[in-house]
Parts: sequence; structure tokens; C-alpha cells
Amino acid sequence: MRRIERKLFQISDEIESLQRAEELAEEELGYHRHLNDDAQRDATVSDHPVDRADARETAGDVVRFERHVSQLRRRRGVLERRRERLLRRLS
Repeated sequence: MRRIERKLFQISDEIESLQRAEELAEEELGYHRHLNDDAQRDATVSDHPVDRADARETAGDVVRFERHVSQLRRRRGVLERRRERLLRRLS
């Protein structure tokens, strides 16, 4: 097996792994968005400082997971472009 072919298999495996990680992160992001919606609503109608602190914390969780999903997508995009270049060289 040629070096390019081995590299293509490796990149394809990495892309598949990133896709799965992205799916899981998106599911967890949805969960955190749901929690954040509830926390923001509670903080809006409540005078309790704990509710406001919870709202800040859940909002931060959403931002972190959005960033994580974005990083996974960006990394997958880099690998997909590399794979395309290798495929062109193989042809």
C-alpha cells in the first residue's frame, strides 16, 4: 500500500471520529441550551441570587459547548480538505 493511501485511511478514520464527537457535542449542547432556557426564565422571574448565578453558569456552559462544536467542525474541515488534496494526487 502506498504512503498516500495509508494517509487517506488515517485521515478518513480521524474524520469519522470527529464526526461522532461532533454529534455527541451537539446533543450535549442541546441539553445545555435547554437548561439555560429554564435558568434564564427562572432568573427573570425570581429575586433569588442563586437563580441569577445559575443563569450565568448555564449561559457559560452553552458558550463553551458552542465553541467546542465549532472547533470540531473546523478540524474536520481541515482534514476533509487535506483528504481531497490527497485524492487528487492519487488520481
